[in-house]
Amino acid sequence: MGALWLRQFLSGRDFALGDPVAVEMRNQAYAIGDEAARQAVLVDPAHGAGELVELVRAEGMEVVGVVATHHHFDHVGGRIGGRRVGGILELLEVADVPIHVQRVELPRIARSTGVSTSSLVAHDSGDVVAVGEVELRLLHTPGHTAGSQCVLAGSMLLSGDTLFLDGCGRTDLDDSDPAEMYRSLRRLAELPDETVVLPGHRYSPEPSAVLSRLRSSNIALRLPSEEAWLAASGLGGRESGGQGAGGQGAAGRESGGREFGGQGAGGRADPAPPA
Repeated sequence: MGALWLRQFLSGRDFALGDPVAVEMRNQAYAIGDEAARQAVLVDPAHGAGELVELVRAEGMEVVGVVATHHHFDHVGGRIGGRRVGGILELLEVADVPIHVQRVELPRIARSTGVSTSSLVAHDSGDVVAVGEVELRLLHTPGHTAGSQCVLAGSMLLSGDTLFLDGCGRTDLDDSDPAEMYRSLRRLAELPDETVVLPGHRYSPEPSAVLSRLRSSNIALRLPSEEAWLAASGLGGRESGGQGAGGQGAAGRESGGREFGGQGAGGRADPAPPA
């Protein structure tokens, strides 16, 4: 196992400064890799993707790939209203690297970003992306979208929009599924206590938290059964559709078209959470 190197970047503060969409969305993008090999991949470079590449290069690291947690514009780029977010299409202009996605998510990412399928690498849950000697394990966690994934590297969990520090991602979208979200969250809850959760948005004052704390503090991890989860979501026995516990139900809230899950609070993160 190589020496894990990790950086966390907050949109509108560390990159994409002055971009009102980046400021509003409060995305947390990541660079993760092998410090000894001087190689890293970017996770969810949407706003200011070219800037993120330069930030990594400024530390003497080479960007050798991208991991996309899901197909939404604020994670991979695409159109929102009349505005285009450059995302991975912009990134490929400055770094010709593979984009690692879950197999079921690949068509949506290609369609929403305009990136050729030849640049996308399809994965199944449990696949490993090697960056130098560091292994990034891709975990398929459907619920927010059908092909959402998290990245597990040692004790670090980059959880995308599956798990926030308060709540979870929306489950009332066209390819969301509240029951699948519940099952995905239960699998994540079984990871070791010392797992550090690094979400895809800063909706809490802290940039990260250990899983042992979130099991008791995060309502999305506290509901005792799938039936209780669906009841909290207002779905009764239905398997999908409607508003999930990560939408306007118990685990999250809606505000101005943002992602959902907990309070959209302020706060400041260190560039790299403790490894």
